[in-house]
Order: sequence, then structure tokens, then C-alpha cells
Amino acid sequence: MEKRLLPIGSVVLLNGGTKKAMITGYCPVTEENPDKMYDYRGCPFPEGIMISEGNALFNHDEISEVVHIGYENDEAIDFIDRLEIAIEKNK
Repeated sequence: MEKRLLPIGSVVLLNGGTKKAMITGYCPVTEENPDKMYDYRGCPFPEGIMISEGNALFNHDEISEVVHIGYENDEAIDFIDRLEIAIEKNK
């Protein structure tokens, strides 16, 4: 799968999974492991965020299928471009 961040609202199936996840954010870290940054934060689809523990953290290479690509406009594309540059600089 091409390494290009997907827009917010994209729905994906993760490797070995049967439940879809919707991307809700980028670059999350956890209190338990603040040095590890994931590519995405997501929630179960179609339920959405029902409890705070319902977030999934995953990386682009863990996506086996893109079910739906979220809304993109010039603003979103520009943001993802700038985010990818910032991520690359901080590796």
C-alpha cells in the first residue's frame, strides 16, 4: 500500500481484522509509550466514538484495505502534505 496519509473520515480494514475503523486523527501517542507515534487514531465504524477507550491507534502499513476515502479538498490536501513533511523531518 502506498505510504500516503489518508484523509479524516476514511474507513479502513486492518490486517487480520474483521471490524472496520474510521480515521479520526493523526500522529497520536500514548502516555504509556510517549516515544512511539502512530500514523492514525481511529474509532470503530459505523458506531463511532462511544467511550474514550474506543480509540484504535495504528500505522499505515497495518491497513489491508481502504473501504472508503474521506472527504478531500485543497485545505485537507495541503494539511496532509505539510504533516507528511513534518513527520519525515522528525524521523
